[in-house]
Amino acid sequence: MVADPGELYEVDSGVPVVDGAVLLYHFDGFIDAGTAGRSVADHLTEALDGPVVARFDVDRLIDYRSRRPTMTYAGDRWDDYEAPELVVRLLHDADETPFLLLTGPEPDREWERFVTAVRHLVERWQVRLSVNFHGIPMGVPHTRPLGVTAHATRADLVGDYQVLFNEAQIPGSVAALLELRLGRAGHDVVGFAAHVPHYLAQARYPSAGLTLLDSIERATGLRLPTDALRDAARQVDVEVDRQVRESAEVAEVVGALERQYDAFTAANARGSLLAEDMPMPTADELASQFEKFLAEQQGRNDQNES
Repeated sequence: MVADPGELYEVDSGVPVVDGAVLLYHFDGFIDAGTAGRSVADHLTEALDGPVVARFDVDRLIDYRSRRPTMTYAGDRWDDYEAPELVVRLLHDADETPFLLLTGPEPDREWERFVTAVRHLVERWQVRLSVNFHGIPMGVPHTRPLGVTAHATRADLVGDYQVLFNEAQIPGSVAALLELRLGRAGHDVVGFAAHVPHYLAQARYPSAGLTLLDSIERATGLRLPTDALRDAARQVDVEVDRQVRESAEVAEVVGALERQYDAFTAANARGSLLAEDMPMPTADELASQFEKFLAEQQGRNDQNES
């Protein structure tokens, strides 16, 4: 039994939404290696700056004690509160084509009710395609093109993306449940997971965001901005390369990943990217060497956000 989903959100009727738009969605809280999905969502929000057309009741959906919002204390008083938002924005691409972006924290409760509420919005706006996106850690080197795992409610939406495995049971997410429920209701949904080198999974890795943007553009026909993400990716890649050059141990492990990747590419292998005839370097082998790099990156992100 699901209570009235319409009580879970408000729609701004003063902002017209063009029927047949694409809906992009990403929720913070589930697996997102390299903050790939978050990077895309933040980038589009900042670069295109559109109005909020729907807002969800986060007080009913979020467990504040498990994810405490940030408050600012100034000397002798509480000065600010960063209230969480779960909203749909109306944005326009380079051709002024409208599309929708649903972002915010992943709901902690009332998943079915939330999913039904989103389906009502999809049907209200006659959304033609919904797209979700995030990053997953993989045993791949940062020196090779990043792969993408694609999944969809119809096989032809996936196209020629390589299938890495046939069946697996993994912890659920609202993004995955939304894709499942929308598909069963007859709506088209496609999802993309960028393959992020496992040794960079905890860092902000803009190259993974660029990879996701490319997949989103090809699936939707939208023309999305990339300049800011591309510049950030160049800076991070330069710093990662420096760290690799300065450590023979890291260079050796990255070299092993490169040989493994190239062997499968040359053989045009289907299935896992992990070679069975080569020893797989573990994340622990790289962690100690990259600790300094990750700390530096986090420090820079904190400075940029302050």
